[in-house]
Amino acid sequence: MQFELRSCVLFSHLDDRQLAIAESMAHEVKLRDGQLFFQAGDPATRFFLVLEGQIKLSRLSLQGHEKVIEIIPAGETFAEALMFGEQPAYPVNATAIGSTRLLSFDSASYLEVLRNSNETCFRLMGDMSQRLKHLISEIEVLSLQNAAFRLASFLLKRWNAMKPVDGYIELQAPKGVIASRLSVTPETLSRTLHDFSERGLIRVDGHRVEILNPEGLRAIADPLDTGE
Repeated sequence: MQFELRSCVLFSHLDDRQLAIAESMAHEVKLRDGQLFFQAGDPATRFFLVLEGQIKLSRLSLQGHEKVIEIIPAGETFAEALMFGEQPAYPVNATAIGSTRLLSFDSASYLEVLRNSNETCFRLMGDMSQRLKHLISEIEVLSLQNAAFRLASFLLKRWNAMKPVDGYIELQAPKGVIASRLSVTPETLSRTLHDFSERGLIRVDGHRVEILNPEGLRAIADPLDTGE
């Protein structure tokens, strides 16, 4: 297997035998750009690890408007929490952004592995706790804060995660998708990016953004949202 599963928190504390079982249950899935992978309401019998590309998780409003819930980058998993529910169903739609490769794992088989690995159970609970903390923070941002705050937090999180040597980060998704993720209109996102550029905080070059003044962005964003 090309991807080292132990670099992922769900598999990092499995012994060699357990890891071999996990590897044997993995199936590779290839998706083209824009391909719908699963829909809200489909039975959730499997969880996934992104190898290449990205997955957009979204819901449709009653008016038919798409709301992007999360963008899953390479190296991260999604849908694993659903394995603990009774007759679980996916609550969102999953769509590929760009050419995307996934590893697909059978949830029931992975649960059997968990029963023999207490350390992995605790790591999984810790990971889910951090995600819950992140979601609570996101709810606060989306309900209480303005577009500048949301965008500054978003850019700083990407900057902290990527730690670019040259100061550039890749937006890695169409601006319309990012706007939906931040619950702003594409026009508002464009205006805010332009405003940040005019203030010397960033420089935009297509899908690349150079962070010129991280301290200036931190002055706009809540510090609690810039260190994760």
